[in-house]
Amino acid sequence: MPNRRFADGEVVMGRWPGSVLYYEVQVTSYDDVSHLYTVKYKDGTELALKESDIRSQSSFKHRKSQSSSSSPSRRSTSRSRSRSPGRPAKGRRRSSSQSREHKDDKKKTIQETNLALLKPSENNTRRYNGEPDSTERNDTSCIILEQKLKPDLEIERVLEQYSLRSREEEKKKEEIYSEKKIFETIKTIEKASSKTKELEFGGRIGTFMLIFFLPATVFYLLLMCRQDDPSLMNFPPPLPALESLWEARVFGVFLLWFFLQALFSLLPIGKVVEGLPLSNGRKLQYRINGFYAFILTAAAIGTLLYFQFELHYLYDHFMQFAVSAAAFSTVLSIYLYIRSLKAPEEELAPGGNSGYLVYDFFTGHELNPRIGSFDLKYFCELRPGLIGWVVINLAMLLAEMKIHNQSMPSLSMILVNSFQLLYVVDALWNEEAVLTTMDITHDGFGFMLAFGDLVWVPFVYSLQAFYLVGHPTVISWPVAAAITILNCIGYYIFRSANSQKNNFRRNPADPKLAYLKFIPTATGKGLLVTGWWGFVRHPNYLGDIIMALAWSLPCGFNHILPYFYVIYFICLLIHREARDEHHCKQKYGLAWERYCQRVPYRIFPYIY
Repeated sequence: MPNRRFADGEVVMGRWPGSVLYYEVQVTSYDDVSHLYTVKYKDGTELALKESDIRSQSSFKHRKSQSSSSSPSRRSTSRSRSRSPGRPAKGRRRSSSQSREHKDDKKKTIQETNLALLKPSENNTRRYNGEPDSTERNDTSCIILEQKLKPDLEIERVLEQYSLRSREEEKKKEEIYSEKKIFETIKTIEKASSKTKELEFGGRIGTFMLIFFLPATVFYLLLMCRQDDPSLMNFPPPLPALESLWEARVFGVFLLWFFLQALFSLLPIGKVVEGLPLSNGRKLQYRINGFYAFILTAAAIGTLLYFQFELHYLYDHFMQFAVSAAAFSTVLSIYLYIRSLKAPEEELAPGGNSGYLVYDFFTGHELNPRIGSFDLKYFCELRPGLIGWVVINLAMLLAEMKIHNQSMPSLSMILVNSFQLLYVVDALWNEEAVLTTMDITHDGFGFMLAFGDLVWVPFVYSLQAFYLVGHPTVISWPVAAAITILNCIGYYIFRSANSQKNNFRRNPADPKLAYLKFIPTATGKGLLVTGWWGFVRHPNYLGDIIMALAWSLPCGFNHILPYFYVIYFICLLIHREARDEHHCKQKYGLAWERYCQRVPYRIFPYIY
């Protein structure tokens, strides 16, 4: 392993990716696996650079003075070494050579300028280059400049064939082109995984407590819903006998459900797409067939109902199913941590590589654990828990009809089922969008996501339907219409904001998105400042919270228990927004500060 040349904290000159310009940077860390230095520019931007792209300040100044003070005689000596014997003498072709070199330099300058505009970098580079500050740019400029770039590239290829440059210039040109190729990957690839320095969720103590607090919260909520008076004053609820919490048959049904969904996900239906690049440059492939799995599940449930299978069995054994899911997620988490100990360094999660057993076990040590091509985290993210949520809601609807001898479900139950069914179908229909979320790109797969996907989502998110079975609530049609309008508003904000973001990420140069303005960043990505993302920084979170409120309102106002979901969801999204804020500030530097000035409100306009 080569020794590092530059120490942490050392001020050096770093080459800006995609250019030949060097700027003063400070070395913050070094990765022994990828041999990349993490450097910090004056505006706060952090990038990973190769050692060959870093120079000491003394050598940089020395080389600069040489080039500026070199006389024509020195230059001619340098050129005479590289001139082939058959090339004419310098004196006989000086004027034509100078004019041709002048044209070449001009074309090269135009090409580099076009490249800089085509792949927008952060505004600090424009300031260093003496260009005026620009905080916004429209997507149509990318298309125009791309057209300008093509003929310049063709001219460069022709000139290359006739060797009209010296070997020194050709070598320099090769370095520039190779660096452009490297920068294409660096733009979207974060540095290889290193030790996690900043611990979240309260660090080791906080994560240790959450491992016990999360299951206790789920069981408390389910026990309270069973009470005739689910008031917070009736704490603690009467605890059932321990032997009644476990039933082998229920655990067998849960395993059957889990592996049935795994089988559906492995079916060769649906398109295969690539995820975002990993730290080693590799892109994992994912089969997008969640909606087909939902259709197959609906057909299977319909078949069971046709043959008189009593689906309210889920309601009668709801606590046992929750215990089974919790036990399975715990065993799965242990397996995930053990296998992660043998995973290569570049496959570890950037947020779950602290070296502390409890913390890494909770947050997830390995980023994308796979068994062959079967991605465990991606599968659990949408399939067994999310589809199971809909099945549980249906079971609660049937249980309400049976317990209260109703020929049809109540209006409140219909609203809760309909709203949440729309949410799940939307997630499965837009399954590809989950590949860009923090859960997939940043968080490892450990207890936090395993318990969240398999226990928290299906058993806590269905709390309103579970509550309505034992505590029926009658609402009028005008109230139902008002709640429906509220849910539609939330859904419209949620879906249109996410679609706007996903379309822009997929193809910023799309003519349909020409009306969108953005702030360019050093990573090559843009921060939208128009549309929903110019209204608040996280409009999708705002839509999510509005929908969560609409899901709780059909339960009335007799108890706060059915509003646990919306209260929890607000806390969750505020915490997630804080994590996003921290990561984006590190990733985008000055561009993120300008974005925050342009869009001051985080989630709630004029409030927060």
